[in-house]
Amino acid sequence: MEKFFKNLHPRSVYHFLWAWAGARLYRNPSKKLFVIGVTGTKGKTTTIELINAILEAAGKRTALISSLRVKIGDESGKNTIGNTMPGRAYLQKFLHDAARAKCSYAIVEVASQGIVQHRHRFIHWNMGVLTNLAPEHIESHGSFENYRGAKLEFLEYVIKKGGKVFLNRDDKNFGFFIGALGGYEPITFSKDDEFFHDSMPHIRTTKMRRDNEAPHFLMSPFNEENIAVAVAIAKGLGIANKVIDDAILAFEGVPGRMEFVHVGDYTAVVDYAHTPESLEAAYTAAKPKPSRAFPHPRLICVLGAAGGGRDTWKRPSMGAIAADHCDEIILTNEDPYDEDPQKIMDEVGGGIPQPLREDQHVYKILDRAEAIEKAAALANEGDVVIGTGKGSEDWIHIAGGNKVPWSERAVMEAALKKKGKK
Repeated sequence: MEKFFKNLHPRSVYHFLWAWAGARLYRNPSKKLFVIGVTGTKGKTTTIELINAILEAAGKRTALISSLRVKIGDESGKNTIGNTMPGRAYLQKFLHDAARAKCSYAIVEVASQGIVQHRHRFIHWNMGVLTNLAPEHIESHGSFENYRGAKLEFLEYVIKKGGKVFLNRDDKNFGFFIGALGGYEPITFSKDDEFFHDSMPHIRTTKMRRDNEAPHFLMSPFNEENIAVAVAIAKGLGIANKVIDDAILAFEGVPGRMEFVHVGDYTAVVDYAHTPESLEAAYTAAKPKPSRAFPHPRLICVLGAAGGGRDTWKRPSMGAIAADHCDEIILTNEDPYDEDPQKIMDEVGGGIPQPLREDQHVYKILDRAEAIEKAAALANEGDVVIGTGKGSEDWIHIAGGNKVPWSERAVMEAALKKKGKK
């Protein structure tokens, strides 16, 4: 232990001691639960909700904590802490409360920055899954290798605690983790697994027959990776195929994650995408397909990027991706924190190749509500408006630690209603 502390920065020791003290204070509550940790770059929240839906369909009592919400048994509320993986013994208290509420399972979203701050320690993980990996939080970690190393540290800790590790064969970092875990043989999963050949066609068809709006969650490859994770976990727990099928069939998606908004004849999508990979996946999924009624439908995007020094490298890349996929691009504000929002917007726009296509336009509107209203005004029947980066968040974070109330869905609905009245 003394050798361990010698290798830690004082700030790191502080976080380590909080993790240790929390486990002691709440008497190691994770030992009374089956704890599943979900880490990765994108899809964690949706994956957690899918796992939870399957467990509940199997009659299990669950608790979960993600960037979206905190649920313990029958009680659920939005995560208002502003931290995906809170510190200062919060996780231990959450697990303690879950055990007291007679929950059998706890599903935890595991963030890379939480791992660096030792918040995964002193938890008896039964399963740990890596959904996927792409560059994110590079400034805070110092490099992609450090970011990837944080994920590896969590998986190694799961193994140390006797838990099972799940890896995604479709992820380009799969080989690295296989090698880094040495002789350990993880459970692997893929979108090419038997489930997708046998069950998904039936689920999709049934969804489409049942409701023309609800199945958007399952109508594209966008969520197949999330489903693959949840199915792998469920099968690892011995849950019957029929229960898994029924749970996914009933699943209606997650607020702010590829959430479709329909107002009259107009359609919009609200999504949390904030990395180049997730943005490209969102645009691909939302892109409307030509039909007899609408032979030339357009994708209209509302796009910004977070400030505060968060992954500044990705801003031009996101502009370039928007130019590849979208017909009308409205650049706007997102969460500037203490950065100049105009500068952020210009950096995103700097990645858009010039000249534009003849039928393509770019607008810069700093006020996000006005930007969404502009997008709705441009939309015709058959087009899709998509706003990314905010999802179901309740605030826009501005300078001085201040924040402005925000609901992307509500603003999008209001803009489409205004469009419909014209």
